[in-house]
Amino acid sequence: MTDAPLPEVRKAVYRPVREGNALEDTTARLVQTVRLGVVPPGESLPSERELATMYAVSRDTVREAIRELADAGYLVRRRGRYGGTFVADPLPQPENPREVTAEEMEDVLGMRRVLEAGAARTAAARTLDATARAELWAHYEAVAAADESDYRRLDTQLHLAIAEAAGIPSLVALAAENRARVNEWLNTFPLLHRNIEHSNAQHERIVTAILAGRPDAAVAAILEHLAGSEALLRGFLA
Repeated sequence: MTDAPLPEVRKAVYRPVREGNALEDTTARLVQTVRLGVVPPGESLPSERELATMYAVSRDTVREAIRELADAGYLVRRRGRYGGTFVADPLPQPENPREVTAEEMEDVLGMRRVLEAGAARTAAARTLDATARAELWAHYEAVAAADESDYRRLDTQLHLAIAEAAGIPSLVALAAENRARVNEWLNTFPLLHRNIEHSNAQHERIVTAILAGRPDAAVAAILEHLAGSEALLRGFLA
């Protein structure tokens, strides 16, 4: 199993926020960090000082955003020598998830198809060095071996690793934002074991096609994979 770093994903979630809505944007960016598994459950966030620097906001703004998310159950604050701000383990599950309109779902899933198919095609068309190839395969192996508690986080890491392999940093930021919204929906219903087996077989085809330098095969494999998750999302949420 691996938690290989995804540097462009980290840059995307820790980039400066917009002026004017600093508190809201800081809170949203921290939620992205949690939903994407950039910091796994039970692990600590960067310090308030570091977050303030990365988001280009005051420490008071960071502290208030952390307080809001701690009150909501997403973060845990600990004092003392080994203190800090930690991602809750387990994460809270919404008792009454908000209603998702058909228009919103089609917008998010349509964007997902464009972003992820484009990332897979571009990654497969590139000449990846040995390190990039090994990291991408390691992400596939990690999700294939994951237990139920870690599956969705490592699945997210694999999809974002494919976006990173495309070599377009601005694409990674868009893919991360899109995936955070998809994860909000995925986390409202349980994992299905037969679906996990099917997804892992599809993941292998996607990654193998990218590493073999076969863009068309990579696109076909990822679109088939996305169609399966879209069917589940519509079934549970529509």
